[in-house]
Amino acid sequence: MADKEMGKFFDTTVNKGKECTLAVSSAVGSLVQFHQNLQNCLKAHLRKVVKNKQKFDARSPLTLVDRESSIALDTDFHKQLDAWRENSFWVDQPPEIKVSVPKGSLCNLNVNFEVGLPPDAIYNIVTDPENKRVFKNIKEVISRKVLIDEGLRQVVEVEQAAIWRFLWWSGTISVHVIVDQNRKDHTVKFKQGKSGFMKRFEGCWKVEPLFVDEHLCQPFNPRTWDNYNTCTQGKGRVGSIVSLDQLIQPSLVPPPPISWYLRGITTRTTEMLISDLIAEAARLRGAVGGAEARKELETDERENAPNSSFDPDDIKKRWQRRRDRRHKKRIRLPVH
Repeated sequence: MADKEMGKFFDTTVNKGKECTLAVSSAVGSLVQFHQNLQNCLKAHLRKVVKNKQKFDARSPLTLVDRESSIALDTDFHKQLDAWRENSFWVDQPPEIKVSVPKGSLCNLNVNFEVGLPPDAIYNIVTDPENKRVFKNIKEVISRKVLIDEGLRQVVEVEQAAIWRFLWWSGTISVHVIVDQNRKDHTVKFKQGKSGFMKRFEGCWKVEPLFVDEHLCQPFNPRTWDNYNTCTQGKGRVGSIVSLDQLIQPSLVPPPPISWYLRGITTRTTEMLISDLIAEAARLRGAVGGAEARKELETDERENAPNSSFDPDDIKKRWQRRRDRRHKKRIRLPVH
């Protein structure tokens, strides 16, 4: 009797053990099946991505970050423009232009100047596909093709018709360049695309922030945009420190004195490019002198006819004459 009861108890225990084992096996099997289903789903998705030729890499989540950064930049940009419209006072200083002559080249220009507008605004002017309305030496944009578009960075192939003048002759010349423009660091790098009469034509624009109203933060010295915005209570204007480094090397470098003459013309052309940029900045910030600045540029073109000699100090003299004309115009304004 006792043996029979012990046998039943043993059988019951074994059956329960089998049920428990089956339950565990079933759970493990379900987990394995879920893992396999997940793998199959991911494989199917990847095959679909490859089939549709979609870009899939570890950098793809940055797209959303770039968009958010772009929105934040746009908001700050409009705040900075509003600050300039509230206080548009700004005195343009003559650009610092250094000319060197590397071996085998016509010239290397290094230019530094300050502009009364934030870096984003200057970047927009330089990279605008329709900037021929600003820069008078650009006759037309023949073609423009975006090769790489990463949101804040683009690589663009551009062909322009540029105006040239030599003695009493003038005409247009096709300039083909590859432009690498990056809004993150406000740089615009360019180099020659198709070879022609130019062996090397390359350079880089760089725009850095200038805290115009930094004196409002004294005795503190703000190092970042956030610190500057805080200590000026959001009313501090941000200008730009612009630099241009440009190398020009023709396929055949002419001998002196023609090379001297061409070097002077190249420098004056660069100066007019900067003057056009400064005049556009005056217009954008709503300065009263915006229209007058454009007239002064036209006057400078008439006064500064090309000559065989070139004196870097002459640049400062021309800018001094420009400031003198502005001062005289302010004196003649009627007082109401």
